[in-house]
Amino acid sequence: MTSPPRVTLHGYQHSIYAWAARLALSEKGVDWDWVEVDPFAEPERAARRHPFAKVPVLVHGSFALYETVAIVQYVDEAFPGPALQPTDPQARGRMRQVQAIADAYAYWPMVRMLYSNRVFRPRHGEEPDRTEAREGLARARPVLDALEALTGEGPFFGGAAPSLADLHLAPIVAAFAEAPEGGALLAGRRRLKAWLETMQARPAFRATRPW
Repeated sequence: MTSPPRVTLHGYQHSIYAWAARLALSEKGVDWDWVEVDPFAEPERAARRHPFAKVPVLVHGSFALYETVAIVQYVDEAFPGPALQPTDPQARGRMRQVQAIADAYAYWPMVRMLYSNRVFRPRHGEEPDRTEAREGLARARPVLDALEALTGEGPFFGGAAPSLADLHLAPIVAAFAEAPEGGALLAGRRRLKAWLETMQARPAFRATRPW
């Protein structure tokens, strides 16, 4: 009997998006192999599987897939386990909306500008750009306000169970909150802060956390 193909995730251990892919795999109960690829130190190696030298890349047998939004959807639809996409059109629309906000408006100021300069670079002995960190914090304010308005009173975005929106966004907000200024700003958004605490308590979050 032929064994099913293994899942391999190629990613950088500090990548927020690789974390989101690991979260989806963990929430679905999928076993996967990890291949460490640092796109900053090894761009040519990263480009072998991703034309823009990014991570993550998921390989399932002969099938390879890049871009996190596509990876997490594939993981939900290709494997058994709890559904990570709501069936209700409005709830699914909200899920897609939050994923789009995460990519278009949240990631760069919250992670690349604030987290990188206030947490990641100092942790690795590198000099931070304080001006960029302040700009990232300022640009994060309207993003947090928009997410706070979309959170509602439930534990997750759009429902009683976590969806791809929660898995996509949680690593970004968690990294942002690691910076003292980010945590202070988040504390003023009651529902969003409670949502992050709910996500942080999940076993999948704790098992895949990169730091």
